Amino acid sequence: MANRRQLLKGFMLGGAITLGGLPVKLLAGNTTKRSDTSGDPGMTAPAGLLKDGAADRQYWVDLLYKMAAPVLLNLSKDELRKNMVVKKSPTFDSRTIDVTYLEAVGRTLAGVAPWLALPDDDTKEGKLRKTLREAALKGLPHTVNPASKDYLNFHREMQPIVDTAYYVQAFIRAPKALWEPLDELTKKRVVKEVKSLRDRKPFESNWVIFGSMAEAFLLSIGEQYDKERLMHGVDRLKSWYVGDGWYSDGPRFAFDYYNAYVMHPFMVDTLKILSDHQLVEEKEYLQAHKRMVRYAEQQEKMISPEGTYPPIGRSIPYRTGAFQALAMVSWQEKLPKHIDPAQVRGALTKVCYNMFTKINSFDNQGWLELGFCGPQPEVADYYTSTGSLYMATLSFLPLGLPANNPFWTNAPADWTAKAAWSGKPFHKDYHVDY
Repeated sequence: MANRRQLLKGFMLGGAITLGGLPVKLLAGNTTKRSDTSGDPGMTAPAGLLKDGAADRQYWVDLLYKMAAPVLLNLSKDELRKNMVVKKSPTFDSRTIDVTYLEAVGRTLAGVAPWLALPDDDTKEGKLRKTLREAALKGLPHTVNPASKDYLNFHREMQPIVDTAYYVQAFIRAPKALWEPLDELTKKRVVKEVKSLRDRKPFESNWVIFGSMAEAFLLSIGEQYDKERLMHGVDRLKSWYVGDGWYSDGPRFAFDYYNAYVMHPFMVDTLKILSDHQLVEEKEYLQAHKRMVRYAEQQEKMISPEGTYPPIGRSIPYRTGAFQALAMVSWQEKLPKHIDPAQVRGALTKVCYNMFTKINSFDNQGWLELGFCGPQPEVADYYTSTGSLYMATLSFLPLGLPANNPFWTNAPADWTAKAAWSGKPFHKDYHVDY
């Protein structure tokens, strides 16, 4: 594995810890000044980029750890608010910057949850994973304890409707790793905070499914739930399906990545819980999942031969969060038969390398920078701040597959666009009617 000290340098600050037997400092600043386009000196291209699945996995682990560690290690010490370097869009609106902390925590947890759910082992990866899992479990009580410095804002403003959904999605994705180990007082406090959202009505957009997700979580743990709020988002999203794997974001269609950021993953997770509890027929869940697979198939085709993708629509500073649907279908091992998992592994590895390593997208203390590829604050939307950027972790869901899974062990395979533009055979696309 790449030199661990070099990898961690640039985002560790404050008290000493040990990772994989190596002493490091928690979130210490990097004294090396970085230019916007010089690349990340703490991350190098994986030796086996597009050649070796094990090396690609190592790169994914290192990169996800680099993203998540500043959030979760600080949270474990009740020092997230103290140490998080917060920046906001030049056009940031009237919401308070206080919402950024729940954004960072909820989005990070939703992205790392499948990986943290893997069993412990004595590998270097296993030690890093255990470190983050223990940090999450130590930090989660702070998020709902009014006496803690890192008590998060669930009950003021509208934005918490969004990020509470990601927060509870982490428990849904990794119940045995992140929910069941929590003490009973913390669980009761989480439930109270989730229920506090009911005094705010989601906007008639993708937001409706956030309300459904929160109530579905309560249903999944045997708590009292608001059936009207639960079903409203599901029914709205069903009515906004426009065909060929795409939902409209409200009554009018918008060409952006919100089908991946929000609609497909939350619709599928919510309907799975509803189906398990006999509140909808299983065929509704299966149809929604089939539509997500179709959308994921299109996402794989959208990655260029060079490992880039179009910076289309709003919220592009969420970066690789744009591929959550593809990542989720891969993690579930539900890719279409004509897509080799290695195609997705190679494509997403190259995207990550271009977006986070070839051009550095982290600041000198290891926090993600506002931008699409590198520091580009001018592309940040009016609701975007540092915490928002941790949507990027949602592309790492396949790390929830063990290292011996075909996603990681299959021989390298050209993704669709790379094969097509190389004059090689590739799967021809055609619309679907479901």
